[in-house]
Amino acid sequence: MAIIKKNELIQMNEAALGEKLTELKMQLIKINAQRSIGTVPENPGRINEIKKTIARINTIKKQIGGNKKV
Repeated sequence: MAIIKKNELIQMNEAALGEKLTELKMQLIKINAQRSIGTVPENPGRINEIKKTIARINTIKKQIGGNKKV
């Protein structure tokens, strides 16, 4: 199950997408730090959900930006 649905992401403005992207990256860093220490995350499937949502946000930001090079 997605953290945020695609339709919700499309309705967000670029600033809100950036904030959400930063928040998700921080969550991913925390989970990866737990894994590197050797502890098992509470919900291992959440890692893939976060990665997919980050990819969706990046795709939508590219589409909003049009032909701008990022």
